[in-house]
Amino acid sequence: MAVPLVQLTRSSPGSPAGGGPSGGFAPVRKPGWLKVRAPGGQNYVRIKSLMRELELHTVCEEARCPNVGECWEHQAATFMILGDVCTRNCTYCAVTHGAPSAFDPLEPVRLAEAVARMGLQHVVITSVDRDDLPNGGAEAFAGCITEIRRRLTDTSVEVLIPDFKGSEPALSIVMDASPDILNHNLETAERLYPMVRPGGRYTRALGLLASARRMSPKALTKSGVILGMGEEWDEVVTCMRDLRQSDVNILTLGQYLRPSAAHLPVARYYTPDEFAELGEIALSLGFSHVQASPLTRSSYHAWEQARAAGSRPQTEGARL
Repeated sequence: MAVPLVQLTRSSPGSPAGGGPSGGFAPVRKPGWLKVRAPGGQNYVRIKSLMRELELHTVCEEARCPNVGECWEHQAATFMILGDVCTRNCTYCAVTHGAPSAFDPLEPVRLAEAVARMGLQHVVITSVDRDDLPNGGAEAFAGCITEIRRRLTDTSVEVLIPDFKGSEPALSIVMDASPDILNHNLETAERLYPMVRPGGRYTRALGLLASARRMSPKALTKSGVILGMGEEWDEVVTCMRDLRQSDVNILTLGQYLRPSAAHLPVARYYTPDEFAELGEIALSLGFSHVQASPLTRSSYHAWEQARAAGSRPQTEGARL
């Protein structure tokens, strides 16, 4: 596929040229465009209570997502299955790592019950990495899809899966359950994987996405890249090119926010204009839908992404 050339050399923020991404930039304080309202409201309280009642987890809480207040007020949540302890230790992620709890075969039933009680039209399901399980927890994803469809035939289901260590049999368990969208995040540039995502492999992530398209050509595939962890502008473009080579349909681009002082520092903050520029480049590469903004996360406005990906290509920024 022919891809248009783009300018790869960018000047540093604060330079006379106006500034672009630079891995060496170390900001002191969070810019104003990243400020969000503290979560609250009737729906927020109700959903939080429901999650505790049914012993469910959400990535909204575990990953300290800045959009939790907005999404929960719109009755949208990303469920996190297979517990809240991850077997990997990515340096950017707020989810607890260590020895996870035992697999709960009834979790898909409880999750489907929550979806039905919330009356959701689009559901996002993700998980911690469970390298301790034979198929990485693939059966749980398939079970959730099946149980939701049994109760809500018109609800679309998106799964954000781990890499299953590259296991195609594990991936096929999920794809055989026919998710509407298969999501696996690339997260960062290949050069940064050993530091940022030591348990993952860049080429493995791309291969998984390509395999998902091959197994289920009618399903949409989706991936995301987090910006500000030390990558260069041209490396972001390379990530987008590689994802298109894997025939990914939907792309999300968002700003990395350091969860705590124990996590990877922020290398730089991208401006909303820079996100808009990257979004336009992504569209030129052939993505069906692009969500690019500082506050974008993989599941942010996922219901809109699912609808838009089936129509004409477009890019959307977060509502700041």
